[in-house]
Amino acid sequence: RSTDYGTTYEKLNDKVGLKTILSYLYVCPTNKRKIMLLTDPEVESSLLISSDEGATYQKYRLNFYIHSLLFHPKQEDWILAYSQDQKLFSSVEFGRRWLLLHEGVAPNRFYWSMMGSGREPDLVHLEAKTVDGHAQYITCKMQNCSEAARSKPFPGYIDHNSLIVQDDYVFVQLTSGGRPHYYVSYRRNAFTPMKLPKYSLPKDMHVISTDENQVFAAVQEWNQNDTYNLYISDTRGVYFTLALEDVKSSQGLEGNVMIDLYEVAGIKGMFLANKKIDNQVKTFITYNKGRDWNLLQAPDTDLRGNPIRCLLPYCSLHLHLKVSENPYTSGNIASRDTAPSIIVASGNIGTELSDNDISMFISSDAGNTWRQIFEEEHSVLYLDKGGVLVAMKHTSLPIRHLWLSFDEGRSWSKYSFTSLPLFVDGVLGEPGEETLIMTVFGHFSHRSEWQLVKVDYKSIFDRRCAEEDYRPWQLHRQGEACIMGAKRIYKKRKSEKKCMQGKYAGAMTSEPCACTEADFDCDYGYERHSNGQCLPAFWYNPSSLSKDCSLGQSYLNSTGYRKVVSNNCTDGVGERYTAKPQQCPGKAPQGLRIVTSDGKLTAEQGHNVTFLVQLEEGDLQKSLIQVDFGDGIAVSYANLSSTEDGIKHIYQNVGIFRVTVLAENSLGSDSAVLYLHVTCPLEHVHLSLPFVTTKNKEVNATAVLWPSQVGTLTYIWWFGNNTEPLITLEGSITFTFSVEGMNTITVQVSAGNIILQDAKTIAVYEQFQSLRLSFSPNLDDYNPDIPEWRRDVSRVVKRALVEATGISNKHILVAVLPGLPTSAELFILPHQDATGENKRRAADLEQISETLIQKLNQNLVHFELKPGVRILVHAAHLTAAPLVDLTPSHSGSAMLMLLSVVFVGLAVFVIYKFKRKIPGLNIYAQMQNEKDQEMVSPVSQRESIPNVPQSELMSPEQLVDEKLEVQPIG
Repeated sequence: RSTDYGTTYEKLNDKVGLKTILSYLYVCPTNKRKIMLLTDPEVESSLLISSDEGATYQKYRLNFYIHSLLFHPKQEDWILAYSQDQKLFSSVEFGRRWLLLHEGVAPNRFYWSMMGSGREPDLVHLEAKTVDGHAQYITCKMQNCSEAARSKPFPGYIDHNSLIVQDDYVFVQLTSGGRPHYYVSYRRNAFTPMKLPKYSLPKDMHVISTDENQVFAAVQEWNQNDTYNLYISDTRGVYFTLALEDVKSSQGLEGNVMIDLYEVAGIKGMFLANKKIDNQVKTFITYNKGRDWNLLQAPDTDLRGNPIRCLLPYCSLHLHLKVSENPYTSGNIASRDTAPSIIVASGNIGTELSDNDISMFISSDAGNTWRQIFEEEHSVLYLDKGGVLVAMKHTSLPIRHLWLSFDEGRSWSKYSFTSLPLFVDGVLGEPGEETLIMTVFGHFSHRSEWQLVKVDYKSIFDRRCAEEDYRPWQLHRQGEACIMGAKRIYKKRKSEKKCMQGKYAGAMTSEPCACTEADFDCDYGYERHSNGQCLPAFWYNPSSLSKDCSLGQSYLNSTGYRKVVSNNCTDGVGERYTAKPQQCPGKAPQGLRIVTSDGKLTAEQGHNVTFLVQLEEGDLQKSLIQVDFGDGIAVSYANLSSTEDGIKHIYQNVGIFRVTVLAENSLGSDSAVLYLHVTCPLEHVHLSLPFVTTKNKEVNATAVLWPSQVGTLTYIWWFGNNTEPLITLEGSITFTFSVEGMNTITVQVSAGNIILQDAKTIAVYEQFQSLRLSFSPNLDDYNPDIPEWRRDVSRVVKRALVEATGISNKHILVAVLPGLPTSAELFILPHQDATGENKRRAADLEQISETLIQKLNQNLVHFELKPGVRILVHAAHLTAAPLVDLTPSHSGSAMLMLLSVVFVGLAVFVIYKFKRKIPGLNIYAQMQNEKDQEMVSPVSQRESIPNVPQSELMSPEQLVDEKLEVQPIG
């Protein structure tokens, strides 16, 4: 710790604890005497608090791990703490005690309530996750955020990570119909949709600035990929007009979007932007918040005094506009409030912005003219309110010199700041731009410790500047003195005077100008044409504003122009361009609509549905509104506003409900209808189908749903390669197959806006046999129990069987079954030749079975799962009827399967024992494929299938008595 601007330092290890490991340091923004240190959370969770500028500390243990802190902008002891497990805590004692406010808070989406009025300073705004995973905007007091004390200013849910609270504005985003919709609240009033030009169709939006009661936003429209359009709003932040198209954007280190736009400090309304034109990036400047943009005039001469031939608009100066996020290093461009006319930036001269041949440029007249100051990139530090500029070369090599300028960059002097070359890590001006002390920190070698070098320039000056040391300087735009409706005159130190800046530096006087057309921009819905006039866009109806007002009230009838916000002009042509108040016409209700707040025609059973009633013409507040929800409940309202929270209703049953609304006043009436589908979410579809069946025998296919009652459903059935589906309202169908072979059946279930599907393959033969297979126990170690793995292993096992036995693969079908231990079902099938005749009969199938069993028992069937992992395949038993289990992952079903194996095994043993005594005997199985078929569903494969009612499962006795069929052949 240093108390003399870095001349000497005192070691504080014993003050904070010799074994304490620190991770972060905070200084209270409203009282610099208060300091907070955080310990390393991997060692302990503690705070060290100092109230004497870090001289002494008190340690406080925490029961949570701090991720970040947010200090109150006015109350020095009020802090919000965000934990690593997404909990938000508050303290009114500068961290000595903490109160849990809310859980499940989105990162960096919590704010103090600060507006110009300063009301409710203890109100906290936050975005929190609900129990069902939705995001919601919540406000509450910092000392009480219980369920009863919370407010929800925005009706319904919002998109995740979309809440922004900034100055007088609150912004949220809600996606519906595949499109994002943006809402704004001005001065904490009700939310209103933000109005962009109708066909901008934004994909993304970033709020850049909310200064001076206006919103500056960057919007990526539907046809843009690496550029954004700049829009500027009215005072309420509702109506937006285009300021500049195709501004360059890039991805930050953490995936955040970086817009190439820079607001010049010290001069309101002045911005620099990099615009993409025909794949070339050019730098533009505006002095009136985007109303007019111009290219930058290149310097007349280079560093050596040689003339530069650069003619606008073919050639101009282009600047890199990235600002450093590290406070100890400068970015590509810098300006300061205390030095309002000085801008330093890196860039190049030519037809477009380039990453090659970068030089340093400076403007000391607010961007009107520029001078080249270095041929390589430098970091520039402002000292003494811009009276001293310090430049250090951007390099990975060690340096020991820096450059100083006392005349706004016109001349530079070289100084040595260290005897040994230093790798510079950063530069810090202490405690701001008003002093002449700076600290350079770095290291002499990559293995050395940090070195701190204090540089004090006070000895250069022998006095402070007096009033006579300054001259007036008028802000202008290429000679035009009226900027933003006013003439502004600043005081600048005379270039020949060498004195420390005083209270006169940067002082400004202002006087308004008479309004001209240049002080007005096009209003919302209007576009500027080549003749300079603002005319309605093709999609805009100028009379639409009168539709939103009430009889007896007035509205502002736009002239097509609106004054640039914060423009201070008076009189002149202001009367001609200013919107005129007009009386609202009395109208009968017309264009009545009823919609849900999220724009959907579906709702969940037992959940709140919010209906919004909207009227194109007429006044909702002056009309009687009657709403019939279609479930036997109706309500009436005598005073309803379209901007209120909406009309909430809960449906207790599933179905389609006819919601009607009627609006009437003394001049007429209008009605509207909405058909609402109330459902319960469909989570799962499983097609229940036999794996193998016999020719010309009826087969039943059933779509099993979870949950079973979800509302109105449509079933779409696809058979094989048929191009036309069968559409039913029932979840079960019956069909037969007259031809042997493999057939695929797919069912799609449509529930509201959700469509789920499952597909199964069924083999059709006159006769077949099956054999249960088991594997080496080590296969279980590699079984993730997912459908894809089972399909791949089935294919490998089939190939191993074919290679070991020489049997044609057309006779073999293998299905690995779900669950552990890993097992599979082997189907031995007949094969047809080209004429359609069976090439194998029952005796042949038995011969194939015996061959397979022999090879399996001799351990000749095996495969390599991965290098060094060899899996043997064994014959478990010959089965006549594969087992049925609708819930393979539940213990109850496992018991059923075990019992079934016992009974079926006994049955097979008896048949196998005496089969040679019954000539012509063939065994085939009509199989349920709950074990043998894989489920196609959007839920995770590791999730358990919901329990099927016991009545749907078959007992072991039923399996043996009802499913085993023995028939003679021929």
